[in-house]
Amino acid sequence: MVGAGVVGLAVAYHLVKGGANVTLIDRDPHGDKASFGNAGGIAVTEVVPACLPGTLWRALGWMLDPLGPVAVRPPHALRLIPWLVHFARSGTPREVERISRALAAINSRVYDDLMPMLCETGLASELHRHGALSVYETEKGYLRDMPEWTCKQSNGIVVEFITGDEARRMEPALGPLVHRAVLVPQWSHVSDPKRLMQGLIAWLCKAGVEVRRGEVIHVLPGSTSALTLEVEGGERVAASKVVIAAGAWSASLARRLGDKILLESERGYNTTLPFSGVVVQRELIFAERKFVATPLSCGLRIGGAAEFGGLKAPPNFQRSRTLAELARRYLPELKIEGGTNWAGHRPTTPDSLPVIGASRRQPNVLYAFGHGHLGLTQAATTGRLVSELVFRGTASIDLTPYDIGRFG
Repeated sequence: MVGAGVVGLAVAYHLVKGGANVTLIDRDPHGDKASFGNAGGIAVTEVVPACLPGTLWRALGWMLDPLGPVAVRPPHALRLIPWLVHFARSGTPREVERISRALAAINSRVYDDLMPMLCETGLASELHRHGALSVYETEKGYLRDMPEWTCKQSNGIVVEFITGDEARRMEPALGPLVHRAVLVPQWSHVSDPKRLMQGLIAWLCKAGVEVRRGEVIHVLPGSTSALTLEVEGGERVAASKVVIAAGAWSASLARRLGDKILLESERGYNTTLPFSGVVVQRELIFAERKFVATPLSCGLRIGGAAEFGGLKAPPNFQRSRTLAELARRYLPELKIEGGTNWAGHRPTTPDSLPVIGASRRQPNVLYAFGHGHLGLTQAATTGRLVSELVFRGTASIDLTPYDIGRFG
């Protein structure tokens, strides 16, 4: 296994449950990563791709604001063009319908796969099923998103349209800016993504998984069906099958194996406020501004933004501070002093679908990456699907929409 993010750990869990001997290699197994610092939402309702008709033009407008919800670092702009072309092609009505069905096929199974994993690993109490509330400050923004809500309803998502006053009765911390809201009861959130990760990796170690620190730079075919993982520094590790679940770092390994892939680091930012001064029961989604606030055990986490700048560009933590200041517009009593800023790399494909399945060039290499904002949400189901491929050779759902060959 390559990668110890939440997807990698969930895959390792299912492989262990199936009887496999698992070695997990990660550049920093216990260190900070996107799985530690995400917003903590189990976003089963997110079955609509990022590129809806008209979204690209809105995103180009956002890019003019250096602290807007979407930004591109100038040195990275040319490299992003192939990804943006595929992103635009994913925004046609027919593609939106196809992609939404594929996202719903995974998300409809999330709790069936997540709950047994949490119970087995002693982490069931980490999940809070209070739903989420998407709030709007303008009627225009609310009506603009109505096709998206209709698409969600057609894919089995339960939604309840409510007024701003009804939203304030549910969440009294919300201020008068909130004009409309949509309640999605199927959403949930965890107490702390970092604590969840630590619990999973502790359980895996007790179950006999060997965890190694190292950066895998290539997967080499052996003389028979065996594979060899080449680790930076010269170490080599033999394996019968390899799962690549290295998040935003997966692209380079896939390319070295000869598979074409369009995968970008979509850096997200957040601020966690341990003494926020407000009480929030469920995740709040500020729909027009594209950021969220989640009540975690470590504080109120305010996160969002989509910054494309590659894996090596230094973070711009002014984005974290800006998100906290924006949140105070909706939560007037919010205290934003003393927060902890964070940034992390989300592995994002242009069609909003993860890559799940075998390499086109090396069938004993399996991919499990590219989940974007839905890594925590889809991790357990991805783990089950990969384990089905390992032990049975076929998965319980059609994996064609997630095949890496769609980029070739």
